[in-house]
Amino acid sequence: MDLDDPIFVAGHRGLVGSAIVRRLQALGHRRLLLRTHAELDLADAAATRAFFAAERPRHVFLAAAKVGGIVANDRYPADFIRDNLAIQTSVIDAAWHGGVERLLFLGSSCIYPKHAPQPMPESCLLTGPLEPTNRAYALAKIAGIEMCWSYNRQHATRYLAAMPTNLYGPGDNYHPTNSHVIPALLRKFHEARLRGDDSVTVWGTGTPRREFLYSDDMADACVFLMNLPDAGFDALLGSDESKTGRFEPPLVNVGVGEDVTIAELAALVRRTVGYEGGIVFDSSKPDGTPRKLMDVTRLADAGWRAHTTLADGLAHAYRDFVASETRR
Repeated sequence: MDLDDPIFVAGHRGLVGSAIVRRLQALGHRRLLLRTHAELDLADAAATRAFFAAERPRHVFLAAAKVGGIVANDRYPADFIRDNLAIQTSVIDAAWHGGVERLLFLGSSCIYPKHAPQPMPESCLLTGPLEPTNRAYALAKIAGIEMCWSYNRQHATRYLAAMPTNLYGPGDNYHPTNSHVIPALLRKFHEARLRGDDSVTVWGTGTPRREFLYSDDMADACVFLMNLPDAGFDALLGSDESKTGRFEPPLVNVGVGEDVTIAELAALVRRTVGYEGGIVFDSSKPDGTPRKLMDVTRLADAGWRAHTTLADGLAHAYRDFVASETRR
């Protein structure tokens, strides 16, 4: 991507989108196309196509999505599948009509089966049942991968899907019930410390294993992928299965390649926050998928690895949370 190329970052106010903007700005990109929801409703196909026709972005980072933790996904499945299908369909189709050269579609590790092999390679897509608590969101993201694959096949586009592991970092959603696990735990332990509570209750048994990627590392990976030389980028676009007979979607995992138990994570958050009370696990609440560890071989072979440790990332995230609470 040249520094003067028009680049559209869809969802630039979200956790991933804002990190991508920070990375692009740090590299000196001068023509970032950014629109708030009030300025452009990406679920509105006509408005989105008009935006692409007027602004002519050359590259697109599709980070816009309706996201939430296990509680939100379980309570509002219709909202998650409706909104995400509408957003990604609108943007991917408008990108084709607008002649976009490269598009990076951001998904989630929840696209893989609940009992996928560990670590999860890209090839295990569509090989088994999904985790039911976030199946609606996962199916929307799988549809986005298929859209990229289908547009590449039919229209010779160059659209790649990147599936990050669990993300956290500056600009995260710290809602007490609708957030992901790290921001939810940061809030819980912070508030418990302020109140002087004897213990903090964490959902589930604490035994599931999860992998966590700092949002600025994710952004760095996204920009790395979009800056790959043509041969390297095209090698990740897979193949036309109807011609090759091989299941090779345009898909690459983005993660750190190691995981921790929820119990270990809770203990690390407790230390980060400076809380001295106990931790109680509520086994009556769902655990979700037993383990979700990404196989990041494809990305590592392309030349990228994460560089922020979980301890350092949690410290950065906690400072962001405290600052966000101070601004309220």
